[in-house]
Amino acid sequence: MNAVTGVLISLDDLSDPQVVALLEGHVAQMREVSPPESVHALDVEALRAPAITFWAARDGDEVVGCVALKRLDDDHVELKSMRTLPSRLRQGIAGQLLRHAVNEAREAGYKRISLETGSEDFFEPARSLYARYGFLQAEPFADYTHDPNSAYFTLQL
Repeated sequence: MNAVTGVLISLDDLSDPQVVALLEGHVAQMREVSPPESVHALDVEALRAPAITFWAARDGDEVVGCVALKRLDDDHVELKSMRTLPSRLRQGIAGQLLRHAVNEAREAGYKRISLETGSEDFFEPARSLYARYGFLQAEPFADYTHDPNSAYFTLQL
């Protein structure tokens, strides 16, 4: 667990209605800002897959964010479903979630974390965050292909 500035990040089973609402909002927003073929956000059921580990961030009783790691192979995980509650943006929660996911991946013995995000202006804050934490632009990985609406990043651990 990670407690910084009142936010507690812990494993979550995706049963809390606040978590479900946060994720439903995430998927809906991704569908609003990206073409259908470029939306790679996972819904709640997909996040329950055995290869995925999911964490929720809480400030008291309020779910303020989430992040997941999807195992790709013994050395490589994908960052998925990183989301901050819209009313809590620009408060450092995304950085806390990203640090948590990177630390968890490192402790689990993975050698690399990759991610896909949008290339549209809407996603500039996310791309800037990943760059600040050492992620470098990369080629598509896993089942992704070149897509003008996607940007790919990776971090060697």
